[in-house]
Amino acid sequence: MIRPPDPGRGEEGTVPDLRARFRTGIEAGLRTSLQILKITVPLYVAVDLLKRTPAIGILGGAFAPVMGLFGLPGEAAFAFIAAFLLNLYAAIAILVPLRLDAFQVTQCGLMMGIAHNLVVEGGVLRSTGARGGFLTFCRLCISAATGLALHAAHRMVSG
Repeated sequence: MIRPPDPGRGEEGTVPDLRARFRTGIEAGLRTSLQILKITVPLYVAVDLLKRTPAIGILGGAFAPVMGLFGLPGEAAFAFIAAFLLNLYAAIAILVPLRLDAFQVTQCGLMMGIAHNLVVEGGVLRSTGARGGFLTFCRLCISAATGLALHAAHRMVSG
């Protein structure tokens, strides 16, 4: 059987020289960086502008009771929505202008690390034959339980 050439190797199956590998890596890195910037910059600007209006305070107030269970301000809910539906980069772009303290950033990072990109990853799980909806629900529950535990531990330590 004839194998197709490996994209990481030269035409004859040899390893490309260092300059070619470096150029390929830089190009791939720049493409990825541009994709991330296309999401994060507009979200950052939007949240920063919304902070200057009463809108984010009003919407944050609606989420405050639930987010307060985790020791977070209501406005952090927007970052969770972005993490659940999009990705962690979008969530970070929303979190930065909120000026959270160290505990709150840690809390968000922990919870979002467990439950992020749920739509895409749930679809991938479903396509493998796993119960994507159930596993997505489990990730949300584990994220919430972990967030509650960390908040309780933080309250015990900080007085």
